[in-house]
Amino acid sequence: MPRRIEPEADVVRRIGAIATRLPEAREEEAWTGVRWRIRAKTFAHVMVAQPGYESAYRDLTGDDSIRTVLTFRAVGDELLALTHAGWPFYRPPWSPTIVGMVLDDDTDWTEVAELVTESYRACAPQKLVRLLDT
Repeated sequence: MPRRIEPEADVVRRIGAIATRLPEAREEEAWTGVRWRIRAKTFAHVMVAQPGYESAYRDLTGDDSIRTVLTFRAVGDELLALTHAGWPFYRPPWSPTIVGMVLDDDTDWTEVAELVTESYRACAPQKLVRLLDT
């Protein structure tokens, strides 16, 4: 089996800069890649989809390329819109509220910040969410 590829440090730093500014959010190593959590809930996870390892992205798209992907939570109209948006978004079948996004040279990092923040809002206790609005 090939060695597991980890996300580039710059990508982890960029997402971490967004995620760790949120109240009580923490960064930790995941089974692969890095995830950001609020208490026991993961609100963002970056990893590399690569041949030789399970990947919802590769299963859904048939793309055997090595791709860096970010998964996050979405709800309501945002979930519906992202589910039907097409590239770079996809919807893993293992959760009704998780959306994936391929990160590449064309990634809109302002959009990533908005999506990660909204994912946090969907996971965090309301008293912490209220801190974002003050």
